[in-house]
Amino acid sequence: MKPLHVTLGLCLGFVALVVGLFVYSVTRTPMLSEEELRTRGVLLLPVPRQLPSFVLETADAEVFDNASLQGGWTFIFFGFTNCPDICPTTMAVMGQAQARLEELDEPLADAFRGVLVSVDPERDTPELLARYTQAFSDSFTGVRGSVAGVAELATAVNVAFAKVPLAGADGEADPNGYTVDHTANIVIINPRGHYHGFIKYPQQADTIVSALQTLASNF
Repeated sequence: MKPLHVTLGLCLGFVALVVGLFVYSVTRTPMLSEEELRTRGVLLLPVPRQLPSFVLETADAEVFDNASLQGGWTFIFFGFTNCPDICPTTMAVMGQAQARLEELDEPLADAFRGVLVSVDPERDTPELLARYTQAFSDSFTGVRGSVAGVAELATAVNVAFAKVPLAGADGEADPNGYTVDHTANIVIINPRGHYHGFIKYPQQADTIVSALQTLASNF
């Protein structure tokens, strides 16, 4: 009987090992290589870059500066509330990523910060900016400032934007009508407040989630 007990014990141990490996493969946080991230449109800087000093303002009239970027993973999109397509699409994807993180990893969801920096501060009032960003997630922050102040931060993270006049009914430039062309990347700022990389447009919620899981595990 003793050999039978040994055999049975070995079988049960093997089954437990298989089940354990299966559970681990299903529940483990997926780690992606830099090459895998790149194929998904996530480009990381060889060395994260320290940002110059800047001072902007949130839609709630609070200071938004270098210190505001400390302690969490900040995903910044430079856009504006009158944007017809790219901005709402990207903000919606960021909101979906936030919701997905809340399902998978609550501590990591708490570390995820979604920020919209307005490239149209002339029209994006604090009230409008607050309503717009919180329509995608009540934890998202809207930020505005002078055109020069926003441009300084944008330049530091390789984002460009420019006001583009719109033509009126007569085909001439309408002095009261314009749009804003801008880079559509999502900028990644690490918990030290350094520019860590960016995600190219068009973004996917799963890409943001996988990128954050990988970056946070290696940071």
